[in-house]
Amino acid sequence: MINVFQPMLGEAELAAVKEVFESNWIGKGRRVEQFEQAFAEHIGVGTEHVTSVNSCTEATFLAVQLLGLGPGDDVVLPTVSFVSAANAIAAHGARPVFCDVAERTLNPTVADIEAALTPATKAVLVLHFGGYPGEIAAIAELCRRRGIHLIEDAANAIASRVDGRACGTFGDIGLWSFDHGKIAVAVDGGMLYARDAELAERAAKLAYLGLEHFTGFSQAEKSANRWWEIEVSSFSRRSIMNDVLAAIGGVQLGRLPDFLRRRRFVVDYYDRELAGIDGLELPPPLPAGHEGSHYFYWVQLPAELRDAVARDLYERGVYTTFRYPLLHKVAIYGADRPLPGAEQAAARTLCLPLHQALSDTDLKTVVTALRESIARRSR
Repeated sequence: MINVFQPMLGEAELAAVKEVFESNWIGKGRRVEQFEQAFAEHIGVGTEHVTSVNSCTEATFLAVQLLGLGPGDDVVLPTVSFVSAANAIAAHGARPVFCDVAERTLNPTVADIEAALTPATKAVLVLHFGGYPGEIAAIAELCRRRGIHLIEDAANAIASRVDGRACGTFGDIGLWSFDHGKIAVAVDGGMLYARDAELAERAAKLAYLGLEHFTGFSQAEKSANRWWEIEVSSFSRRSIMNDVLAAIGGVQLGRLPDFLRRRRFVVDYYDRELAGIDGLELPPPLPAGHEGSHYFYWVQLPAELRDAVARDLYERGVYTTFRYPLLHKVAIYGADRPLPGAEQAAARTLCLPLHQALSDTDLKTVVTALRESIARRSR
């Protein structure tokens, strides 16, 4: 099966893990610190503004907690979002208010967000769909003007930028993922950026049981006497990263430029080979000044054909999907007002395989299968 998402791991990652094993320290330690430093440099911020966690979902829950969102507060987010975003909001007692998205980009516009704002809106949580930055600069300006917090889910957007500025750093808090399906992986893991360094420091404490200081066994000699004594400032969870994951993530981050080059090649190939097919729309071009991570490559075709084409490709060994199912249609959130742009997109959109491990043969298989399916189904 040609997968939609797939990591590329090799000898360098194995060597990094071996080094961690041989150190006899596999918990949170030096490798985590190095990974945080490298990621902070990658997005152009000081290390004091970032903290690693065990998943992007945990980072999302921490973001809601850090901003004090709770009962009586509304949080606007696009209905095309990962379920963890709505769960984090609802779990803290706040109300997720879903907004529409542009049918072609599947990102919310400023107008989409403005239409969903209420007097109780305290925050906006946006996803950069497929690594496209979207109208993030204008959305950030809207939030500043209204005195509303902005959280950026940049799980798809590890290398996305607008005029050189990293997505994830436009708002108050940014979130990234390193799970098995992302561009750079750490098997699992996440990163949180906070514009306010004190918030980032608080996030690090919340991620480790509310402890006011952390001293692993390898750091005990640097501590005062009775380094085992603790001070707890909050009733928190344990959601830290460890050196094994950070070692893999650090190598992957170093390989990111090569990964992105291959992904751009895949995108260019699809753009060239799929152009001009009747009834098939390709992803819109990025605006001037925008750089994308090329996380998704999505095509749009008539709604009456989409599911049948997906089935045809699956039977030819090509896995496709639609990301993400519309959250305003999920009963538990109690919100089902019409959002026509998202609903049209959800009926017409199909994500094709896009990852750096795709071979040239894989690409030819995907294109041939898609062309033949559309031709047969359109008769």
